[in-house]
Amino acid sequence: MCSSDLRELSGSGVKVCTVIGFPLGATSVAAKVAEAEQAAADGAVEFDVVLNLGALKERDLAYLKNELAGVATAARGVRRDAVIKIILETALLTDEEKLLGCRLAEGQGADFVKTSTGFGPGGATVPDVRLLRKAVGERLGVKAAGGIRDLATALQMVAAGASRIGTSSGVKIIQELEDEAGPDWVLDEEGV
Repeated sequence: MCSSDLRELSGSGVKVCTVIGFPLGATSVAAKVAEAEQAAADGAVEFDVVLNLGALKERDLAYLKNELAGVATAARGVRRDAVIKIILETALLTDEEKLLGCRLAEGQGADFVKTSTGFGPGGATVPDVRLLRKAVGERLGVKAAGGIRDLATALQMVAAGASRIGTSSGVKIIQELEDEAGPDWVLDEEGV
């Protein structure tokens, strides 16, 4: 993001978010740390970190703890208010691996776990959102992302425990909400 884009957003309340380690989290810890530091210096506030899927499948917990702690420390070293979301790419994981990813995220200071980058073979599912919510309780947020293209699906994800929705169909979903709720509905800070 260039500085003129940041000037356009100044005072708007819009928070800049970036993805670290896209698409499969296979970049080195040093590369992810550098990405986070640079993005924070450039104005990013939220960091969606793709967990190293190979390391997760191999159960290399030391590597993953180092990776997640390094990225969180780098981002928060520049921006104390940094929000860290760990992307699990749930369509590629077993339930056991998803739960392990949740424990790692929570143990390394993440604020959210997230279902998908949108790049993988599948996106958010109601069972996955329920599983993630059960695993993290109210301690972390759960972001449902990937394949959410209409209001009905977004509402299913919220009912399953999602505290945020990631979608490229936001305008369509809001239009559906307006059609359903009428012109006087209000979107509060929590998104409902």
